[in-house]
Amino acid sequence: MDEQQLKLSMTRRQFFRRSTAGVAIGIPALAALLDRDGYAAESRDPKTGGLAGFPNFAPTAKRVIFLHQSGAPSQIELFDHKPKLAQWQGTELPGSVRMGQRITGMTSGQSSFPVAPSLFKFNQAGKSGVWISELLPHTSGIVDDITIVKTVYTEAINHDPAITFIQTGFQQPGRPSMGAWVSYGLGSENQNLPAFVVLISQANALNPDQPLFSRLWGNGFLPSKYQGVKFRSSGDPVLYLSNPPGISPTTRRRMLDGIGKLNGLLAEEYGDPEIETRVAQYEMAYRMQTSVPELTDLSKEPDSVFEMYGPDSRKPGTYAANCLLARRLAERGVRFVQLYHRGWDQHNDLPRDITLQCKGVDQASAALVQDLKQRGMLDDTMVVWGGEFGRTVYCQGKLTANNYGRDHHPRCFTMWMAGGGVKRGFTLGETDDYSYNVLQDPVHIHDVQATILHCLGIDHTRLTYKFQGRYFRLTDVAGQVTDKVLA
Repeated sequence: MDEQQLKLSMTRRQFFRRSTAGVAIGIPALAALLDRDGYAAESRDPKTGGLAGFPNFAPTAKRVIFLHQSGAPSQIELFDHKPKLAQWQGTELPGSVRMGQRITGMTSGQSSFPVAPSLFKFNQAGKSGVWISELLPHTSGIVDDITIVKTVYTEAINHDPAITFIQTGFQQPGRPSMGAWVSYGLGSENQNLPAFVVLISQANALNPDQPLFSRLWGNGFLPSKYQGVKFRSSGDPVLYLSNPPGISPTTRRRMLDGIGKLNGLLAEEYGDPEIETRVAQYEMAYRMQTSVPELTDLSKEPDSVFEMYGPDSRKPGTYAANCLLARRLAERGVRFVQLYHRGWDQHNDLPRDITLQCKGVDQASAALVQDLKQRGMLDDTMVVWGGEFGRTVYCQGKLTANNYGRDHHPRCFTMWMAGGGVKRGFTLGETDDYSYNVLQDPVHIHDVQATILHCLGIDHTRLTYKFQGRYFRLTDVAGQVTDKVLA
């Protein structure tokens, strides 16, 4: 190998190993340098693979199921009851309410911003008498088991930065996802399944969906073994899980052993942690050949369970089937289940499409909470439901008596949480009469993230990773635990 090739192929470890041979700085100095860059061996819990010292305190939740409603459900139609809007139908949104706040390019050219009240009725539900939409009859039945937060807000006003923000704590791509952070910090309770699993279901609405990108469940700058593993609804649940034709389990085992030895030599030569990650992932895939088929086989679930989740729960890949699968993943100790359901971006034909969406998610979302509760799992399983922002009170496009659309609204929107240490039958926050601004108890996206981590026993300021000279965390440099929602 000539000198130029040597320079191109040499890693930093090789450079120090060659350049410090017989020189005093040696291994201790190199170890200190590598530790500052986050590559040195970390002290980890031998049982879970999580960081030593994590959780930082006694957790109230062992796992999280995050039901992300991609596209942004309208809080005005579902949770934030605003009866005064009926008398203001078609009137201009007052400038004193909007206060010159930024709006999207889709409505910035409108000459008018007419108020559009919800076409749907609200009813009081549960012992607390919380107002909830007729579109969510099954969710009405679990209001005494959940906390509804009406005052979540974000800075992002378009889908990609907003969903990236709620999933990774930053509006621009490149940061680790929430599930990756949790997997990195706490490891796994089941060594035969990934710590972080992703499930995706398609829209029930008719309008086009917002796209979803794999970076939303990616590892960012964390080692790649912490990224989410996406389960598919047809064929192998995980790509390349089955052995190719003619390859027996014994042959595969011998192949993996041989590849492991070769990778071991490479790891010793280059010191690249991704090589060790590759070996670990090969071994995980081998174990998953047994664990995943059993997990995804819903045929042994009793009819009563399918009836609870609804008829779609028998159809692989539907929201209902994925909610049932999320419960099975939680039972087996999977640390973080991220379910994405598309189709909530209702800029037009909102009454039609939100009705279809709610029929697709209402029963299964409520059933998941009920199912966990019946099995004694709700106490230590946290369920989170919500989108990336809310919808405007003013109409996008033409307002008629029976039809309207709503634009993106980051100033206030609604999420709900259940189990895992949050209060039951509780509502937090108050918005103005237009559901436009927060009046009381604002909850920022970073606060939501800090609260989820807190329930898992993690101090969000301590779960950090050094990258490019800076310590990063999910909540960036912000975030406060929302103590009012904690039981």
